[in-house]
Amino acid sequence: MKILIAGANGYIGTRIIPMLLKKRHDVVCLVRDKRRFHETTDHLDHVSLITGDLLLSETIEQFPEDIDAAYYLVHSMAQHHNFAELEANSATNFVQALNKTKCRQVIYLGGISNDDHLSRHLLSRRNVETVLGDCRAALTVLRASIIIGSGSASFEIIRDLTEKLPLMTVPRWVNTRCQPIAIRDVLAYLEGILLNEKSFNRTFDIGGPDILTFRQMMLTYASVRNLKRYIVTLPFLSPKISSYWLYFVTSISYSLAQSLVDSMKNETICRDNSINDVVPHTCVTYREALELAFVQIEQNSIASSWKDALNKGYLKPGFMDQFKVPQNGTLEYKVKVPFVRDSREVLNNVWSIGDKRGWYYWNWIWNLRGFLDKMVGGVGSRRGRTSVNNISPGDAIDFWRVLLADKVSKRLLLYAEMKLPGEAWLEFKIIEHRNEKFLSQIATFRPKGLWGRLYWALMFPFHIFIFNGMAKRITEY
Repeated sequence: MKILIAGANGYIGTRIIPMLLKKRHDVVCLVRDKRRFHETTDHLDHVSLITGDLLLSETIEQFPEDIDAAYYLVHSMAQHHNFAELEANSATNFVQALNKTKCRQVIYLGGISNDDHLSRHLLSRRNVETVLGDCRAALTVLRASIIIGSGSASFEIIRDLTEKLPLMTVPRWVNTRCQPIAIRDVLAYLEGILLNEKSFNRTFDIGGPDILTFRQMMLTYASVRNLKRYIVTLPFLSPKISSYWLYFVTSISYSLAQSLVDSMKNETICRDNSINDVVPHTCVTYREALELAFVQIEQNSIASSWKDALNKGYLKPGFMDQFKVPQNGTLEYKVKVPFVRDSREVLNNVWSIGDKRGWYYWNWIWNLRGFLDKMVGGVGSRRGRTSVNNISPGDAIDFWRVLLADKVSKRLLLYAEMKLPGEAWLEFKIIEHRNEKFLSQIATFRPKGLWGRLYWALMFPFHIFIFNGMAKRITEY
């Protein structure tokens, strides 16, 4: 069968592709930029790519006519304050393109929305269901509560809060109940309903066996990690203060924090368990889901992470076009350090930069820069990285985005995602000429107006110490 996936580079899409390929399906991935797609299975001959930004109908390549089914795994909640309008436009353009094919089924993963007074986030999910209902193909909707798995936004929020705060003063929404579900169970249901006629034109709630409050989820996490944690509820914390609290303590953006806090007033509990009649499946408990997530983390085998999805709040979709650093109108600071050790060891140090390894020199300055970025609404440096030593184009590394990661040419190029009065690139390259080896490190900045040039001038003294020290440490570490 030929299966189309919209949102192939997202958290769910990245994980469902290998499952479909193991079943020998042909997979068509709709992506905004082919350079960001890096599936590594042994069945790539069954994968084809088409490009298109669903928010811009004129950019969408024609879908193959012989599509059998399609997964719609696109969300815009973390990207903009008017995400509901974006999600509706995206779904409309998808339907118009899909109606030109012979597709028999559309599968959408939304959120449980059984309350009478829904948040903007859940109302938007409901509206997307309505828009997708205009497809000629049968629509199957899975509504999930919080998804728990290595790299999921919900898991990372719980992890950040519980790991960092021995004593938490929290808003009332921690007492809201939900029904968390493990990522492996979500994938099992997504696979089980594929072209299953019993699921056509139906909506299902999916959740794990536990109904828990957010407080109970954090305390269970603490128990799994053998941590002593205390939670005090403060009823007077407003939604805005709660959003700032999440934003500063965790790695999520403020817009995402706002949407999540708004949604946490709604209970997300399954009212209908009919999915088990269509796809018989036993879900793991919340505690088991946490333990499975840590197995993946400890083995450095996180398949996907929410933070590697492109966030329009900080970068434009065409940011990958900037893998050629501009030469005109830019300011540079170059460091070139000779070394005698094995080039592979130095390259591995470059490939391990950021997150727990840090930036090799004056890490406190990098951490301070990340904190200041958070203070002005940026991404900060808490995102870390998905893998300890593997990097792919489009990945997030602290407050940088990977543009190019080429081990053959020994070159890594990063693009700044932090708040800046201009644009910034950081390039690492190992140069081997005759019997000499050098690490070339170039910081490039394209200022925006007078403020941009003033920023560079103020930072230049720090660049001298930081970049020289960093390059030297990379070659010696």
